[in-house]
Amino acid sequence: MNARITQATLLDGSNPHHGKQVDIRIEKGIITEIASTLEAKKNEDLINFENLSVSPGWFDSSVSIGEPGYEERETIKNGLLVAAKSGFTGIALNPNCYPVPDTSSSIAFLQNKAANNAVQLYPIGALTQKSEGVDLAELYDMQQAGAIAFGDYQHAIKNPNLLKIALQYTQGFNGLVLSFPQEDDLIIKGMANEGETAIKLGLKGMPALAEHLQIARDLYILEYTGGKLHIPTISTAQSVALIKDAKAKGLDVTCSVAITNLFFTDAALEDFDTRYKVTPPLRNEADREALVAGIKDGTIDMVTSDHNPLDIEQKKLEFDHAKFGTIAQEATLGALLTLVSEKKAVQLLTAGRKRFTQTTSKIEVGQPANLSLFTTKGSNTFTKEMILSKSKNAAFLGAKLKGKVYGIIANKQFIAS
Repeated sequence: MNARITQATLLDGSNPHHGKQVDIRIEKGIITEIASTLEAKKNEDLINFENLSVSPGWFDSSVSIGEPGYEERETIKNGLLVAAKSGFTGIALNPNCYPVPDTSSSIAFLQNKAANNAVQLYPIGALTQKSEGVDLAELYDMQQAGAIAFGDYQHAIKNPNLLKIALQYTQGFNGLVLSFPQEDDLIIKGMANEGETAIKLGLKGMPALAEHLQIARDLYILEYTGGKLHIPTISTAQSVALIKDAKAKGLDVTCSVAITNLFFTDAALEDFDTRYKVTPPLRNEADREALVAGIKDGTIDMVTSDHNPLDIEQKKLEFDHAKFGTIAQEATLGALLTLVSEKKAVQLLTAGRKRFTQTTSKIEVGQPANLSLFTTKGSNTFTKEMILSKSKNAAFLGAKLKGKVYGIIANKQFIAS
């Protein structure tokens, strides 16, 4: 593609043009010029939006799609289009399709299915065979086929020896291990955060202690073994404190938080709306405030949509019977901008790429154009018309958001929102 982006505020802390309004020329998908103004050339598209900002392409570290096995929830083709129109140029795909991707051939299938899209799909391989938590899967073979990390999506690693072996084994090829922060024996049949709201509504509780015990155990194991650990979607103040202490010790650990846990509290459950039934559960206001503080001080490395499309048969049920999960990619930028500055938002939306793929996206002459286009100005209310996913289980319906995504440029393609 050949294009000229005009009057864009460049948001990239490592770039000398950071914070300045520039024009960017792209030829055959490569950035060829960056200047305060550029003259038009023949046969190039003009990209110009009101109050336009440009940053390195965003990366979403926790995305579920469905295909193969659950195409009624979401297909890979549409899932990648949703990501593009939500501003993401790369996604880490959770291993919760069917069959579970626990072999090199299943990883290769996912990559081949997603080939030639603007958004790059990076598969996460299952840590254990069929994500059953018993035997390790083919980790090295999957890494050679393109898996960027290993974890069982929203399944805790019950056996501590299994985590120990995984952290030791993956050091041989610089692998990243994911451990979901939940001690299952403490949340049997739990539906919501253990606390005042759950008691009031008569819902079985999911204590914060279940998250704290799992994280504390995992960090002790990491300190013993070494290796690289990522703890996805933490949700409590004590979890932030535990990870902060671990980082101070020099442990190679990162963590993420889901945008829903940053934005909502368990008070949203008062009407038994299953759109707010997520895991980890929405916590209280003190926990939410601690999570916001954690993203601001750098303890929490990245924000994820934790986008999980579920069809109506799985969500429009009695609260006890509905599945956990919400779609959130379409609202991630708008929700995040209500909590942090535009500079911090970009940092939180781009940090996952380096951790998961060991690469970075730079806005420099000679580099492939991998850009997210958006505005931080204005506000809006999230409506049904803004849902791009095949599934409609959106917790953010009716939420007041800021800014707007204009699209992405990646893999020699411009996808407009």
